[in-house]
Amino acid sequence: MTVRQRERGQAVVEFALVLPLLCLMALFVVQVGLVVRDSLMVLNAARAGARAAAVEPNVEAATDAALAATSLRPAQLSTALVREGTLVRFTVTYRASTNVALVGALIGDVVIREEVTMRVEGPG
Repeated sequence: MTVRQRERGQAVVEFALVLPLLCLMALFVVQVGLVVRDSLMVLNAARAGARAAAVEPNVEAATDAALAATSLRPAQLSTALVREGTLVRFTVTYRASTNVALVGALIGDVVIREEVTMRVEGPG
């Protein structure tokens, strides 16, 4: 066996040892991307809910607007509306599932909470 053949065999063994770590890192990056996407969607839902509450200050209209503005799972989403004088504060809390293979079990579900405050719009 020549030195060249031994080096080629060594490279294959090193690659076989490093490949699982590279795959795990790639899955981790995908999972982080999904959580960031959910975070942006929660922020958009909070904005839509606060806007609806500023026009019509009731929790049902605000929650409906928040759900219509996003494709998040309604079962994992909760909302709260607080009116303070001329301001409404709408809060959206979402439990983002981390279900990417291997990585999701290591991280666990992530709770995302966004709060948006808007001024209540007056009549006319």
